[in-house]
Amino acid sequence: MPPRRGPKPTTFKKGKKKYCLFCADKSLVIDYKDINMLRKFVSDRSKIRARRVTGNCTRHQRRVATAVKNAREMALLPYTAR
Repeated sequence: MPPRRGPKPTTFKKGKKKYCLFCADKSLVIDYKDINMLRKFVSDRSKIRARRVTGNCTRHQRRVATAVKNAREMALLPYTAR
């Protein structure tokens, strides 16, 4: 049998299960004008964080991404932070 190529199999540590902030608290509304809430979903380099990082469900991640893009268009959030 030929030697195995690629990275060695590693063990992944189990962390706390992430949950969607918007599904858990139904009173939260995704709005492009709410900059403080949107900053939680944007990295320090002004990139939109992935679902696996934020824990959002698919529906709310799409809405957050659209809200961030609208806020950028309105100059409420920067496109890049250098």
